[in-house]
Amino acid sequence: MSKFINGTNRNQLPLFASSIDDAISQENEIRLIDLFVDSLNLADFGFAFDFVENGRPAYHPADLLKLFIYGYLNRMRSSRTLEKECSRNIELMWLLKGLVPDHNTIANFRKDNPKAIARVFRATVKIATHFELIGGTLVAGDSTKLRAQNSKKNNFNPSKIERHIAYIDTKLEEYNAALAKEDGDAIEKEIIAKKIQKHTTQKQKYIEYQNTIDTTGVTQISTSDPDSRQIMTRNNISEVAYTVQTVVDALHNIPIDFKVTNENDSKAMGGMLRRTKTILGHNNFTAIYDKGYHTGSEFDYANNLGIDVLVAIPGVAAHAPDMAFDVEYFKYDKTTDSYTCPANETLTTNGNWYNKTNGKSITKMKHYKTNACLSCEFFSQCTKNKKGRLVERSQYADLIYENKVRIENNYETYRRRQAIVEHPYGVIKRQWDFYYIMTKKTIKHASADVGLIFSAYNLRRIFNLIDQNLLKQYLKLLAWFIPAPKAFFKALCIIIIFKNKMIGFEKEYCFVV
Repeated sequence: MSKFINGTNRNQLPLFASSIDDAISQENEIRLIDLFVDSLNLADFGFAFDFVENGRPAYHPADLLKLFIYGYLNRMRSSRTLEKECSRNIELMWLLKGLVPDHNTIANFRKDNPKAIARVFRATVKIATHFELIGGTLVAGDSTKLRAQNSKKNNFNPSKIERHIAYIDTKLEEYNAALAKEDGDAIEKEIIAKKIQKHTTQKQKYIEYQNTIDTTGVTQISTSDPDSRQIMTRNNISEVAYTVQTVVDALHNIPIDFKVTNENDSKAMGGMLRRTKTILGHNNFTAIYDKGYHTGSEFDYANNLGIDVLVAIPGVAAHAPDMAFDVEYFKYDKTTDSYTCPANETLTTNGNWYNKTNGKSITKMKHYKTNACLSCEFFSQCTKNKKGRLVERSQYADLIYENKVRIENNYETYRRRQAIVEHPYGVIKRQWDFYYIMTKKTIKHASADVGLIFSAYNLRRIFNLIDQNLLKQYLKLLAWFIPAPKAFFKALCIIIIFKNKMIGFEKEYCFVV
């Protein structure tokens, strides 16, 4: 008897079970992936089914989608890696029935189907909703930065372009001076002439970049991934990246919406709230955000939607010489439309609105001041303005104040924000190592990658939270309904209702019909 456990003889047949299906356990989640994709009406989602009849047949979208979902759930996003796994991974052999798509086919499927993939994500939200994993009363919004397929050296802004041109001009002066020397070596002069030509070509390239910025109004140019931008991430480190806006339901930390942008957070809240209202089907929920979303126009957007928001209050942008005279200590009287300062003087307005520009946005402001400033004993403590203190009040001041009151009255609710919204980011970036975008060239392509990331995350939550057998029954039933005509659909619904064999299904299907 051997003292070691020995493997089987490689020449012995069969190496595997009698069939590949027998080698895959019934509890293996790959069966859930298979059922999930089969339950989707991919044609309605927008996946391509019409191909040119000439040439080699195309792969079915369901097979490629199954491959990607399996890959993302197992931390594999590279098309080349997925191609390899198709020929050596028994789970993928089962899932794809032995198919081995080329890596270009795999990559193009992801790149070409961003809208359809977004609908796959929404399908995961619907499943979570059906099984009451979505509370719909408290959501948290936030953003994260995912690094783009564009290095910093291939990202340019006006100041960077100016530095490059200045450097080239300096070098050209040196080369031209060296070339002008009569006693120079002929070979050396030829080398210098080539350097002059090279730098002249580079300079023209930078001039073209600057012209593009001047004519289009963009602030940056990324040559490899044109929609990406160099932005600040954590610890004042800048990266060329995309901003991913996300709305997460508080009940089980499940994302219900995402959007890939190349802008900051200041103008993102309104659109997120509008989409969340549509997804949940109501506006009876509270949304919490950090101070990056504290923008007057966005409060106005939320107010028009009838949604309560809790947005962290940013610190004072500019302090008075003595912080006891900061604007927060000026008391506003709505009835008289005036302010009372800490020195008990009244600041009034002429009633006119003035436009204040901040980037692309314009906010209407009223100005408040008093003649008492010039003779006030606290003048030097209050302001450095020789004409006296000027207080501005925006058109959104009332809404900003209402948010302040809500924060004060619901601080414990607001404190939940980080725990809610950071859970998906923690899993995606720290556990799965998905801290960058796989696809490049436009936000549209980046959205396909992010859509698969969040689809995989939601499926992981669903697989963990729902009984597997119940989920299988539900997905099988959905798959039955895809080709079914409405008459059969209704008849089956009636049978389910009256025989009560499929727990919890009858309500949803009656509404669908």
